[in-house]
Amino acid sequence: MARQEINRSGEMEVFARVVEEGGFTAAAKALSMTPSAVSKLVARLEARLGSRLVVRSTRKLQLTAEGLTFHERSLRVLADLDEAERSVASCAVPKGRLRINSNVPFGIHHLLPLIPRFSALHPEVQIDVTLTDQVIDLLDERAELAIRVGPLKPSQLVAKKLGDSRMVLVASPDYLARRGTPKHPDDLAAHDLITFNFSRHRDEWPVLVDGERAWRTAHGRAMVGDGESAGRLALAGQGITRLSMFHIAHDIAAGRLVPVLEAFNPGDVETISAVYVGHAGPLPARVRAFIDFLAAEVDVDWPVGRTP
Repeated sequence: MARQEINRSGEMEVFARVVEEGGFTAAAKALSMTPSAVSKLVARLEARLGSRLVVRSTRKLQLTAEGLTFHERSLRVLADLDEAERSVASCAVPKGRLRINSNVPFGIHHLLPLIPRFSALHPEVQIDVTLTDQVIDLLDERAELAIRVGPLKPSQLVAKKLGDSRMVLVASPDYLARRGTPKHPDDLAAHDLITFNFSRHRDEWPVLVDGERAWRTAHGRAMVGDGESAGRLALAGQGITRLSMFHIAHDIAAGRLVPVLEAFNPGDVETISAVYVGHAGPLPARVRAFIDFLAAEVDVDWPVGRTP
């Protein structure tokens, strides 16, 4: 036979109200129950405990010694439950350590500059940031939120899109003054290119020629493992590279980098997403607050020519 489920805290709450109100009828009114329901609940409690807790009379209710002990301890338990609920409910206020992982370019150019503003809004949140261009496992690294750039692989993570960032070919004014500005994608073969050395990188750049998407081989004199390094080399005059606007728009606006072959740009973009584990119940308030903050503050959709 299945064991009947017992709501012990509910029993304690009813019993404590009976003692507080001085009788079953008053307790029933306070609890929006019938007097008979209250009486039966106390009777079941006494039967389960094997002890009489109250002496019933028409004039007043008296507690037995066992009833006094049970009442005192019930009040303690109910107070502890109230405190537990208050402590969890207080998490509705963003607080505690927030572990964030981001790729290096987004972290440097967008995430880190925004943190002081977020901290001013939520002073009880402690920010713990790691910048890396390696894709991490959030659970293994105990990160609550990660910024991912590009297509996302199928996973149990929940993604919040922050924006699409247009790809663009850029070089420094110094490099273009020395080597000339390419006028056609075929001219890239005569230029120094800055490309990537990671395995998933394709050694071709997409271009638009006569209204059709095409590809041009991109073998570089310099190869790097991340976009931040490519941008730094381009700024130093090493050659032409292809990057997302989200981490070079400020350099373009300041004239430190110049877009090239824009007439042949196919308009492809990289998607920037905030990802988090979403299957373990409601998000902590600090995570939800930061995701909402990023969605409102991050702007990576800059077209060429617009000042960030």
